[in-house]
Amino acid sequence: MNTSELHEIAGALRTARINRSPIPPPSKTYPSLDVKGAFEVQRITVQNAISKDGDRLVGYKLGNIAKVMQDAFGLDQPDYGFLLASLFVYQGTKISLDKLIKPYVELEPAFVLKKPLRGPNVTAADVISAVDYTIPAVEIIDSRVQDWAIGLEDTLADNGSTGAVILGGTPRRLTDLDLSNTKGILKFNGREIITGNTGNILGNPISATAWLVNRLAEFDVEFLPGQVIMPGSCLQAMPMEEAGHWSCEFEGWGAVEFDVVANGSSKL
Repeated sequence: MNTSELHEIAGALRTARINRSPIPPPSKTYPSLDVKGAFEVQRITVQNAISKDGDRLVGYKLGNIAKVMQDAFGLDQPDYGFLLASLFVYQGTKISLDKLIKPYVELEPAFVLKKPLRGPNVTAADVISAVDYTIPAVEIIDSRVQDWAIGLEDTLADNGSTGAVILGGTPRRLTDLDLSNTKGILKFNGREIITGNTGNILGNPISATAWLVNRLAEFDVEFLPGQVIMPGSCLQAMPMEEAGHWSCEFEGWGAVEFDVVANGSSKL
């Protein structure tokens, strides 16, 4: 694909996000769109956010790494994307449904780096050495593609369908946790709606992070100290369709809580 077409896709997705008006899958409108082109759309989106909106690149995300997530969204491969500072909202923030399109809630650990990581050939041991601490996190995913009718190229072009990130308040060292076997629980208005386990994230989210670092090395991406890494959800994403209170908890570790309102003057 030529550069002007990639910019057209990035512009259409930006407009869809701002107007809350989803578009047909870019892969249908532009049949020649492939994974490489879709990642270039991501780069254009990030460059525009930084240069035009004063945003900041703060990390990277991995999505659909768990089979339950791939099955839910009809994908057979993980997706990945950039994390911008504007995506982060504070725990306890009221989140307005009228500022999103069709959101879902995910629970996952987030890693904050103290050392750089660059593939290829990064191992789980390298990731362990590079992580400063990990923290419970929620990712709210939201597609700018109509009806979530996404293939891999579509969700990549849409920056991994990222909507927002909420970090919890209980950071821990990796040695204080068993990330191969930590139960995750989503509750809405006090009612448990689904559980999962960090072992669903490619065995453990440390391995998933190594996979992400090595995958993005193909696009000449280096992970830097201080950046946040989201390695994927430990459970199937749940639709965020109505106002109420969410509690998203890792058993024995900590929770992320937030309220959803039908409309309002929240950050999101």
